[in-house]
Amino acid sequence: MATSSIRIGTRASALALWQAQWVAQRLAALDVLAEVVRVSTHGDRDHGPLESIGGQGVFTKTIQRELQAGRIDLAVHSLKDLPTVPVPGLRLAAVPPRAPAGDVLISAAAIALDQLPQGAVVGTGSPRRRAQLLHLRPDLNVRGIRGNVETRIEKLRRGDYDAIILAEAGVTRLELTHEITQRLLPRLLLPAVGQGALGLEIRSDDHATEQAVQPLDDPATHRAVAAERAMMRTLEGGCLAPVAAWGRLEDDQLKLTGRVLSQDGRQKLEVTEVGQPTEPIELGRRIAEMLLQHGAAALIRQSHGSG
Repeated sequence: MATSSIRIGTRASALALWQAQWVAQRLAALDVLAEVVRVSTHGDRDHGPLESIGGQGVFTKTIQRELQAGRIDLAVHSLKDLPTVPVPGLRLAAVPPRAPAGDVLISAAAIALDQLPQGAVVGTGSPRRRAQLLHLRPDLNVRGIRGNVETRIEKLRRGDYDAIILAEAGVTRLELTHEITQRLLPRLLLPAVGQGALGLEIRSDDHATEQAVQPLDDPATHRAVAAERAMMRTLEGGCLAPVAAWGRLEDDQLKLTGRVLSQDGRQKLEVTEVGQPTEPIELGRRIAEMLLQHGAAALIRQSHGSG
């Protein structure tokens, strides 16, 4: 017999609904009833380039307002979409086990990144992916692309692009792994902060929901993304800057790699350090400070149009 009910707020895309329903199913297994509430966000309604519609928070702010107003009890975010600046009255209560954190290439001719012909058109809406692609292959024609996973694959199929880059987690969750041409290793494309992880956000004073979702938290994932998010927050990068990070537990230590690039990919700064798993925030800040010492602030200002 279910003992409580939780209203889960989510975007209405197929991937977002999959994520919310996954959480609802895990809660049901814990004897907690949950209903999924669809929320239309600014980023879903406006299909222009992210930089022109507000960039950071376009997929999360509306859901967070619904949470603050008490119309939902739990927000399920793709953690890479959730800004690192805290929102008053809200907090991240749980981070479930991470799906694959990296990116994948899907190409029309089923060829790998280094086999794409000179000048090939590659679609991505991410400044992080664009800069890293241009660092590896400055000859590529990297063009913006918007839409959900299925829409982007359809644009590839109809010949708008020679290849597209997507997050492996989304492709996997939608059972589209047969579309993958190449998994791009972190040495090629380092992931976005929080990529592959879900963020379960609640009101700070909602102890009942906190208790209900706590069993869904994976400490290893939570610590890794906490380090990544602390790095981004210290850099003040935001989602429009070519900033990448990858935190992981190795040999009982927390390892974090941070990378900042120029928009054109010509300049790349990278730092990898290890720290105690119990001190992810300190590790993230330390990586950020090292990147700033090497000139990261100028590259980030450039991406914001003020440098």
